[in-house]
Amino acid sequence: MTRLTRVGAREKVTGAARYGADHTPEGVAYAMPVVATVGKGRITRLDTEAAAAVPGVLLILSHLDNLGIIPAGYIMADGYAFQSLQPLLDDRVAYRGQPIALVVADTLVAATQAAGLVRAEYETEPFAVELGADGAETVLQEEAIPLPFLADIVVGDAEAAFEGSQVRVDGTYESGPQHQVPMELIGSVVEWQEDTVVVHEGTQSVGALRGGLARQLGIDPDRVQVIAPYVGGAFGQKNALQPHLAPLAVAARRAGRPVKLVLPRAHTFHAASFRPVARHRVRLGADASGRLLAVIHEVDQQASRHDLLPATYTEITSRLYAVPNFRGRQRHVKTDAQTPGYMRAPFEHSAAFAMESAVDELCQAIGRDPVEFRLANDAEVDPVTGKPFSSRHLAECLRRGAELFGWAARTPEPPRDVDGTMIGWGVATGAYPSLTVPTLARLRADAGGRIVAEVGGHEIGQGITTVLTCAIADDLGIDPDAVTVVVGDTRAVPHHLTAGAWGTNSTLRAVHAALRELRAGLGAAAAGRVDVAAAVTASGRDEVVVEAVTQGPGQPPEMIDRMRAGLVALAGPEYPDYVSFSFVAHFAEVRIEPVTRRIRVPRVVSVVDCGRVASPVTAEAQVRGAVVWGIGAALRERSEVDPRYGGFLNTDMAEYVIPVNADIGRIDVAFVNEPDFVLNPMGVKNLGEVALVGVAAAIANAVHHATGRRVRRLPIMVEHVL
Repeated sequence: MTRLTRVGAREKVTGAARYGADHTPEGVAYAMPVVATVGKGRITRLDTEAAAAVPGVLLILSHLDNLGIIPAGYIMADGYAFQSLQPLLDDRVAYRGQPIALVVADTLVAATQAAGLVRAEYETEPFAVELGADGAETVLQEEAIPLPFLADIVVGDAEAAFEGSQVRVDGTYESGPQHQVPMELIGSVVEWQEDTVVVHEGTQSVGALRGGLARQLGIDPDRVQVIAPYVGGAFGQKNALQPHLAPLAVAARRAGRPVKLVLPRAHTFHAASFRPVARHRVRLGADASGRLLAVIHEVDQQASRHDLLPATYTEITSRLYAVPNFRGRQRHVKTDAQTPGYMRAPFEHSAAFAMESAVDELCQAIGRDPVEFRLANDAEVDPVTGKPFSSRHLAECLRRGAELFGWAARTPEPPRDVDGTMIGWGVATGAYPSLTVPTLARLRADAGGRIVAEVGGHEIGQGITTVLTCAIADDLGIDPDAVTVVVGDTRAVPHHLTAGAWGTNSTLRAVHAALRELRAGLGAAAAGRVDVAAAVTASGRDEVVVEAVTQGPGQPPEMIDRMRAGLVALAGPEYPDYVSFSFVAHFAEVRIEPVTRRIRVPRVVSVVDCGRVASPVTAEAQVRGAVVWGIGAALRERSEVDPRYGGFLNTDMAEYVIPVNADIGRIDVAFVNEPDFVLNPMGVKNLGEVALVGVAAAIANAVHHATGRRVRRLPIMVEHVL
């Protein structure tokens, strides 16, 4: 297998890589939004006179103008946008921080100054931004979103089994809200080239931006081009069309020149989705020997008033162990905020924190080693359906992780350093479904021996271009330098959203199929090295072009039509004869200073079962990055809401605290690296999301081991262990 330095690495570190907002066409104007300062209500007066008088201001758009656009629809309900609400169309204010006007000027300074001079008056209404606040409304998911895959998971009689268990644990755990805060800010450059609108934006879904903007403007999708060759971090924040884009297109058309918008960091906390608050009640029942008999997992997840984010917390907690009785229940609590959405391991991170913390409590109650307990309760088949797993090597993750970490030396009573520092060790497991979406890949082979691969995926920092380059070079036996991969560009091929760790799996499947077509088109054997230049020359053509469209097993044909339209095509793991997940085990050590109680994580060991490792360089980076995320989630990150005025308070990098280099110790990564050929011909499962699942739980369990204190709310603060 080719071990290639990351494609685009030199361009990124030297500043040559061009991100969305780096595009600066001639005559570009600059935009800045004005946002609501009340928690809920309606605008009674909007004064733009002072703003319009600022030299260089070109126009100010608001609900007082006829923008000629319609909402793009919610991405999880046959739409394209992160929420169904499109601001600037009426006088309603649904949440603090909602855009209420857009200022466009010759310079960024003028646009910013003018935006600060817009004055609004409101008629306010009562609002709720917390789960338990007056006015928050709770609905049951299986009734509010009556889709089979979102129904409550019920196996056996969990209530009766729990009540009859000799050992029981009943705990409530909470995590979130959190924001993704990627390095690249949300930004767009929009210009009209005759009757075609061209968008440069960092996004995980150029197809959604294309289809959504076409719907909003009432034009044919062929008249919309979206270009995003690089994305400087997204993690769910950029997985859909956002409300700035259509007004920006209107502004560019009315101004007769390109318009650029880069949102200030503070604006991004209200301009896009975020990880919602999730409150979990987990009840576990076991016999005296430690055999798990019952799991009851109930979740309340924050929602907006206008959309419900489909929740799948119990999808993994019902599969981590061979439990014969399980009941899951998921509810939505409607609050006055923008629609929450996907942030790396969106449900699984929070679910694993709750479940694996509860399992640790159970192990303590029965006096069982946490690794030994997990191995004893490992599942051989899917506990929910009874079907086999396409592959499951969670036990191997635990055994190898325990060996690398030195778990055998752990004692129930934690050691102390000579200076009194408390030391704790914790373990947790995680899982993530192996999702597959429809994908189109087109390969072009020319007489010079080069291959250009146009693939419906996005380079969001996960290294997808590196993986695909290696796959093509390995298959054909050619130099990787002869391969060029084009992603994130609607001018090439249709694109499905890249998220959910399905990007590598899905694009590899399509490229694998396209390579079979290319070999046939070149008259080459089904396997072995191909002299591409000679084969193309022999064909009598300048180039040989082939394409393939693939989709997940069991997906209906109309999912391909949805992909071509930029809509979300529901993925597995509803496979006909099996279920498929990736698995991980994390081992963490914490050290807690005896006086200040500052918590540090000097080392973590993570072992992953993700099928065949398609690209070792990028895979290892994915896992290490996820562990850093987990440290942040466990000890640093929380978006603070303001129950007085609405919205979020800590909307900058000074107060939304993320880990820095000094917070990170040694991170050892290992892979089972067993191909899963049941799932696909490449043997590859998913990695990007599963690597985060369970990290925070392992750290929380280590904190308990060190201090004897069970913390059930993230992040763990100093006051929790004083």
